[in-house]
Amino acid sequence: MAFKFFRPSGHFTNISFAATALALAVCMAVTARADTIDIVGFGDSLMAGYNLGPDEGFPEQLEDALRAEGYDVAIANAGVSGDTSSGGLSRLEWSVPETADIVLVELGANDMLRGIPPASTEQNLDRMIAMLKERGQHVILAGMLAAPNLGEDYAAAFNPIFPALAEKHEIPLIPFFLDVVAAEPALLLEDGMHPNAAGVARMVERILPIVREVIDEHQKEDT
Repeated sequence: MAFKFFRPSGHFTNISFAATALALAVCMAVTARADTIDIVGFGDSLMAGYNLGPDEGFPEQLEDALRAEGYDVAIANAGVSGDTSSGGLSRLEWSVPETADIVLVELGANDMLRGIPPASTEQNLDRMIAMLKERGQHVILAGMLAAPNLGEDYAAAFNPIFPALAEKHEIPLIPFFLDVVAAEPALLLEDGMHPNAAGVARMVERILPIVREVIDEHQKEDT
């Protein structure tokens, strides 16, 4: 699907001052019963729910959808607006509790918008995935695509990062996190970059089968 990104206007690039309180919030969220499957959405403003209501973000809508299907899940929102892959790596240990069963890693969009060398993004994501797997946690990787205005050379270096890492670590991949909402004005906020509540609902609908499969795998391992 063709899509258009705009140059950063402070939405992806301004890291929230609330980041320092994130560890406490996530730890409080991951306090469900022992049989509850704990999931953490670890990412940037696309995960944090930029300019959305309290129950309209991706983790919140995903939890509602899974619970509607009968899954006993608790999904913590560990998204920080403006975060990069290096920022995610530096906060991973205190943002993602070791008690989490599944971690959805969604980072790299801000690296791309800032023109950070793709090799650096790949290295950071590689280390994050390895750390989570060493804990015994299931990882789902959300992919991103380079904005067309960054040129073919950058896209050729950036876009393959995500499928390559998914293959290396043998983890599920969401090829393009914004696939169903990019370039769809009715599903985006006025900035043309972030999904609105309806857009998030479409994203959840598309990604739900991937998450469901990982949950089923985790439950089989526990039996």
